[in-house]
Amino acid sequence: MIDAAEGSGLRQSSIHVWPVGSLLKAIADSLEARFNPVAVQGEISGFSRAASGHCYFSLKDGDGLDGGQIRCAMFRRASSLLDFTPRDGQRVELRGRLGVYEARGELQLVVESMRQAGQGTLFEEFLKLKARLEAQGLFDSVRKRAVPLMPKAIGVITSLGAAALHDVVTALQRRVPHIPVIIYPASVQGAQSAGELRDALLKAYQRNEVDVLLLVRGGGAMEDLWAFNDEDLAHTLVASPVPVICGVGHETDFTIADFCADLRAPTPTAAAELCAQPQVDWQNLLEAMALRLDNATERQVQTSNQRLDMAASRFGRPSHFITRQQARLALHRQNLQHAQRNGLSLARNRLDMLEARFKPSVERSTKLQNDRLDTARLRLELLNPAWVLKRGYAWLSTLEGQAVSRTTQTHPSQALRATLMDGEVDLTVSSPRLI
Repeated sequence: MIDAAEGSGLRQSSIHVWPVGSLLKAIADSLEARFNPVAVQGEISGFSRAASGHCYFSLKDGDGLDGGQIRCAMFRRASSLLDFTPRDGQRVELRGRLGVYEARGELQLVVESMRQAGQGTLFEEFLKLKARLEAQGLFDSVRKRAVPLMPKAIGVITSLGAAALHDVVTALQRRVPHIPVIIYPASVQGAQSAGELRDALLKAYQRNEVDVLLLVRGGGAMEDLWAFNDEDLAHTLVASPVPVICGVGHETDFTIADFCADLRAPTPTAAAELCAQPQVDWQNLLEAMALRLDNATERQVQTSNQRLDMAASRFGRPSHFITRQQARLALHRQNLQHAQRNGLSLARNRLDMLEARFKPSVERSTKLQNDRLDTARLRLELLNPAWVLKRGYAWLSTLEGQAVSRTTQTHPSQALRATLMDGEVDLTVSSPRLI
């Protein structure tokens, strides 16, 4: 008969006890034998490229934020062959080999090739929302305001446990320790985070105690930042009574909140730097202005002292002042007399010149008029009919004085009158003849 203890020992001895490393290696060998090589399709999430050139990301299903995902590694040799830049939310098709990353005991896909397979569900939703809000004018640059140079208070909207809050507060404490910072807490990830962000914004609007608001969060995958792509949050941002700086994610991350804010910062720390000029810069500026004021005051005092010294020297010896004034009067008198003499001389010379030019001008004009008169007289004489009659011609007319120039104007026994050079002769037409 075997007791319970002995039976338990037999069952335990039948199970092989693995060292961790050996178990992981055995699992990797099983994956290699059953699945590899493998091809899989999904959306990129949390993509990053290390300084070595290796790429790390997760591949997830596009059926929601809670779908399955697998960690992926794409080494530099394979990533250098890509003809596009992978980004979060992009749908891709991967080919590679499944394995186990023994350092963390995680399932990992070592990607050997990648090609695009569409935009991805989240990214397509992001593009549609962006296009709709842009058509509504929420992204117009005309409505965006400049950040005040010297805010009286700065508001920060983020999670109390976020690393971004520490970065922002540290940067503000370093640059502007004299400006109060008011925190409006809200979760920055999860289903409820969009509503909490809107409530935090509305609370800041209602309390009206800051001149600029910072909406910040650290980096992450597209689904991690999805709260900042909320449509209601976008409208709430646009309604802000004070400028809003959005510093969400890393430099390559873009959300709808970035487009709605008055200013986008690449990181939370950059958002803090954009709204706060360093205190030392203002101190240096004040010192430079004080130095310029001191120098200007010193120059003004020196100039006034010189003018006082000159005035004192003048009043100290009135006789010198009177002598200079008399010399100036004498000079003015001499200049005036000289000007009068020169003026009279110039006027006399002009009269002489006009007189010398007037007589020849009149003579030329008279001769010209006489020549024109002679020419007109000659032309008039040439038109005198008497000159024609002197050459033997006669002027023929009826007794009534009507000129006769054609034979058709005459008839037999008609009485005519011929005007000659020295008188008139009455004639009678015998018979007209044509030439």
